[in-house]
Amino acid sequence: MLGRLRTVVKASSSNSIRNYLGYTSGVQKKTVTVIPGDGIGPEITSSVMGVFQAAKVPIEWEIFDISGGQPISQELIASITRNKVALKGPLYTEILSGSQSRNMELRKALDLYAHVVPCKQIPGITARHDDVLVDFVVIRENTQGEYSGLEQVLTPGVVQSLKIITKEASERIARYAFEYAKANGRKKVTAVHKANIQKQTDGLFLATCTQIAKEYPEIKFENTIIDNCCMQLVKSPEQYDVMVTPNLYGNIVSNIGAALVGGPGLAGGANVGEGSIIFEMGAHHVAADIAGKDKANPTGLLLASVMMLKHLGLNEHATKVENAVKAVIKEGTLTSDIGGKSSTKQFTGAVIDYIEKNQN
Repeated sequence: MLGRLRTVVKASSSNSIRNYLGYTSGVQKKTVTVIPGDGIGPEITSSVMGVFQAAKVPIEWEIFDISGGQPISQELIASITRNKVALKGPLYTEILSGSQSRNMELRKALDLYAHVVPCKQIPGITARHDDVLVDFVVIRENTQGEYSGLEQVLTPGVVQSLKIITKEASERIARYAFEYAKANGRKKVTAVHKANIQKQTDGLFLATCTQIAKEYPEIKFENTIIDNCCMQLVKSPEQYDVMVTPNLYGNIVSNIGAALVGGPGLAGGANVGEGSIIFEMGAHHVAADIAGKDKANPTGLLLASVMMLKHLGLNEHATKVENAVKAVIKEGTLTSDIGGKSSTKQFTGAVIDYIEKNQN
């Protein structure tokens, strides 16, 4: 369940809920905004476009070639608002720069309040835990917390950063997490926090999640402190199902999740708002060191594009692409980051070949 939560809650069909928006569409052509981004972004978005062409996906692209070093244009915001769906590569954010992260700028401009990252092992890839199944979803509050962007220098050598947590935003993300669990057959939601130390901010987040949990007695609710959560993820990841987190903690645990299933190139994700959704890799790594070298792993963005197709109601196309990606991986066509020797183009070509050979 991705986006337009109020529509989803009122939907009468559980199948339509699983299609992420509470509605399904026919096969009429869709228009999707594309942001190739920085680093490996142009290569992996090109991979998705090539695979979609082979799968005969009825989509037209509106492409915006922007970098993390450029301001977000009103034309881009208007395109995403109009199309309601975007596919995005990673955008570079300078460290120690005075400029705001363009990723954060997009989330705020479009009120993309939930970052959803499924972390699931893929057969054919050696993961950190071969004896247990890693299969959990991180749902991260995307607009507040330490990412509020409220920092200032009080005096030379002393800086202040404000962490903002509101009951309204906490209720929205908690309810989203429980609705997601309900719609997708998940049995447990775990709130991740540091309320033992940050008693007001994380205390409010935890109290709000606990209150919302009472509305969903059929779903088990637990809470865990962020540092223990990180240890438990590495030690026994199978204990987690759906995790709901404030902003910073969600960024941390989703990256741990990507590592658990094999690396940052394997997780898809979505930034969800009431009106728009941006689909992208679950771990936002620009990977500038391999950019342009035909070494990038497009799997994460391909899986994000599968989420996008399901959201658009293009379920047959989604299944076609997902099956092809997983079959190619299972057959041993792997990029170097996951122990293989295939280039980006070779991996993409193998996915395209599989689709064309199995086309109805």
